[in-house]
Amino acid sequence: MIAFNFEYYKPDSLDEAVKLYKELSKSGKEPLYYSGGTEIITMARRNDLVTKAVIDIKGIPECNVFEIKGNQLIIGAAVTLNHIAENKLIPFLSETADFPADHTSRNKITVGGNICGKIIYKEAVLGHLIGDSSVSIYGKKGKRILPIIQAFNQKLQLKKGEFLFQLSTEISYSNLPYISVKKTKQGKMEYPLISMAALKKNNNIQMAFSGVCSFPFRSMEMEKYINNKTLTKEQGIEQAISHLPAPIFGNIQGSSEYKRFVLRNLLEYTLETLDGERR
Repeated sequence: MIAFNFEYYKPDSLDEAVKLYKELSKSGKEPLYYSGGTEIITMARRNDLVTKAVIDIKGIPECNVFEIKGNQLIIGAAVTLNHIAENKLIPFLSETADFPADHTSRNKITVGGNICGKIIYKEAVLGHLIGDSSVSIYGKKGKRILPIIQAFNQKLQLKKGEFLFQLSTEISYSNLPYISVKKTKQGKMEYPLISMAALKKNNNIQMAFSGVCSFPFRSMEMEKYINNKTLTKEQGIEQAISHLPAPIFGNIQGSSEYKRFVLRNLLEYTLETLDGERR
């Protein structure tokens, strides 16, 4: 049971959503954008979150798009993870959308909610990070489109009143060799010990991780060493691990030492699978 009352709004346009946010903020209602709602409801029940108003973006047509337009796959922020997982137009996006939670929950969890939520893992972002996706963000100044590698730094960097409404990925990426792996302490439905996705493009490996640090990431610095052919495979792995963007995050899923061991094995598997000639 949620122990507080809040107002519910469901705008049918991007402009209306931003206008509502502005008006509700002025009234001191601390509005939240709402997509799947699973995280907001769970946190509100635990009293970890309080708001006086939510703005449901599922009524906005642009947020529900799932289509190929030109050379891009366009995915609206309100599209569920199961929809992405079951429509395998770009396989690594489908597989990473299948990482979070269980099948029933993924019928409600949206890609925008997973990427923009408070939960640290945000596993659906991994495919977009390696796939060089772009994010479409809407706010009081209108639309802005950014490469996700620029817009996502520990979390999606949104200005006050902005929300994610679409992601786009070149459909040509569907032909690239890739891997996606979720390691858990026990069952697949748990939070990850480590989740990762990687692909090979123009003879270089692109990698993204969740569960290693306290935020998901793609590290160009790590990729520099993994792709350095003057290093042995072992040297590349050692250098990559020594250039993580933050300390390894030990938690109930696994100690930092154990995660380091798992990460090393995953990097070995990545090189064996995507760069088999490397010694």
